[in-house]
Amino acid sequence: MDEFYRIKRLPPYVFGIVNDLKTKARARGEDIIDLGMGNPDLGTPKHIVAKLIQAAQNPKNHRYSASRGITRLRVAITKWYRDRYGVELDPESEAIATIGAKEGLAHLALAVLQPGDGALVPNPTYPIHSYSVVIADGDLRSVPMTPDGDFFGRLEEAAKLAWPKAKLLILSFPHNPTTTCVDLAFFERVVDFARAHRLMVVHDFAYADLFYDGYQPPSFLQARGAKDVGVELFSLTKSYNMAGWRLAFCCGNPAMVHALARIKSYLDYGVFQPIQIATTVTLNEAQDYPKQVNETYQSRRDALCDGLERIGWSVPRPKGTMFVWAPIPEPYRHLGSLEVAKKLQPPLAKPRLPAEVEGCRRQVAALRCPGGRSARKPGFPGPGRTAGSVNAAGRAALRGRTTRPGRRPHRPARPGRG
Repeated sequence: MDEFYRIKRLPPYVFGIVNDLKTKARARGEDIIDLGMGNPDLGTPKHIVAKLIQAAQNPKNHRYSASRGITRLRVAITKWYRDRYGVELDPESEAIATIGAKEGLAHLALAVLQPGDGALVPNPTYPIHSYSVVIADGDLRSVPMTPDGDFFGRLEEAAKLAWPKAKLLILSFPHNPTTTCVDLAFFERVVDFARAHRLMVVHDFAYADLFYDGYQPPSFLQARGAKDVGVELFSLTKSYNMAGWRLAFCCGNPAMVHALARIKSYLDYGVFQPIQIATTVTLNEAQDYPKQVNETYQSRRDALCDGLERIGWSVPRPKGTMFVWAPIPEPYRHLGSLEVAKKLQPPLAKPRLPAEVEGCRRQVAALRCPGGRSARKPGFPGPGRTAGSVNAAGRAALRGRTTRPGRRPHRPARPGRG
């Protein structure tokens, strides 16, 4: 059988590869400190779980549900936006529930893009931001997300050089994986840019509640005229530790929301209704819970950054997300991320690295491109950085040591040595 057209355009999913590597390593008895995928490991609030159980015991909730979400749920998300950001939304025309943000984004791209339509996406980025365009048979145009902060300059250049003209701009701030944070003025520039170039905007607000050191991320929908040009996706995954529940929202521009609702009406019957009912309670009654989650992630961030600092690896402290975007140490920077990843995997007979570095070693190794692909492909870090999730990062550093008991501190190998 011939290889399928769309599958040929999709490389193996990076987190699937990482999970396979972890499974095999654990089967060999290795102690894995998982700094790969940002998978929340805290529990959903107990009273929300209790509400799920209660709703699941009612046979009426076992039927097909509404693909765009039950009315009370959509009212709850519009109230959440009004209370937190002062944004007014119509629950009938400007809000829809999705089966997680990935599903919402992928089907939205499928709904609004024609084959060959261009889409501007930062690079590096979360994989679905790029590959939603590929799945929709669009033309992906990457915009480098670099430390110099001149994102708009590169965005302007990409828009001018693109032909045919791009129709979609996909963003996510605080940014995964570079941890870049923006202010409301940034989004107001995005709205102006979108109007000038006749672009639709999709903003993935996954890390709305993970922020530190006095910073508070704005919603894209707070910007003047945002609803005229785009939508925002918000997921309960990080804020409420509901990753497996698979529930998110797409809110904003009525035409884009309607397009997503139309295509979803052919594809699904929505999230299991007891989950929708419990999520309604979450949005209405658990608004303080994200603060507790945030405190945990901040303590892990500090533990990881402090531990790396103690062993001489200085990294910037992120003001948002659950990641650390770490520059490769200067003596090894010329090698690039792929070669460093190889050198940070010593044979089992060699002394193990300090706990914090060992976690980073595994993350770097996990980000190696499958099949010899370049580390500059969408979704992978550039040659001078490596990403690590602080979701589990604190586990290593919080052990309170940087060397294994009974072992001498590890000295990094010289360039050129295994």
